[in-house]
Amino acid sequence: MKNFITSIISLLFVCQLSAQGNRTAVLEDLEKAQPAGQSVVTKATLTSASRLFKDKDDLTSVIVIIPSGTVVDVIGADSTYLHVIYEEEDGYIQRKHATLSSTTVASPAVEERIGTASQAQPADRSVQSTQRPVTDRRTWLTNKYGSDIASRMMAMKVWKGMTAEMVQDSWGSPRKINRVISGNDVKEEWIYSSSWLYIENDTLVEWGPVR
Repeated sequence: MKNFITSIISLLFVCQLSAQGNRTAVLEDLEKAQPAGQSVVTKATLTSASRLFKDKDDLTSVIVIIPSGTVVDVIGADSTYLHVIYEEEDGYIQRKHATLSSTTVASPAVEERIGTASQAQPADRSVQSTQRPVTDRRTWLTNKYGSDIASRMMAMKVWKGMTAEMVQDSWGSPRKINRVISGNDVKEEWIYSSSWLYIENDTLVEWGPVR
């Protein structure tokens, strides 16, 4: 009986060593598969349209609306936000709006953008956080415009009569503005990723899809 127990213990020990060896081999293979000196980035696919914030602690710092289905490069993350690169911009989107899909070697352009984004990060984030507290976006919009308008903005709706400030608070800054000034009249075409908005004298009067 004693010899049988000893045999079982020896067998378990050998199996454990074998498993450790297999894990080590897998890690070595992964290291060999990653090109030396190159960054690896994770891809994420947006499951719904999401605002790209320049600063995740400032809900008014919207750069652009990223359409659903867009694939972005993820260069950082926390429990709430993903730090991503979209086109030529880097910023933050809500983590719940995307799913991680794959990991690839970063292109030279993405590597350069990663370096720029890293240098742009403040040395002490805790100081900035105390100066600009995180606020729930719906609460912020409700306090500014009321619950009805806040709900429409959260649903990314636009309507005639919105002011330019309301549009920017809802959709963020446009990628491009075409402006024509004639006397006291100011006419602007705000171009977003997939839509254009026509604003006349600070009031939204028309919109449509980008073709």
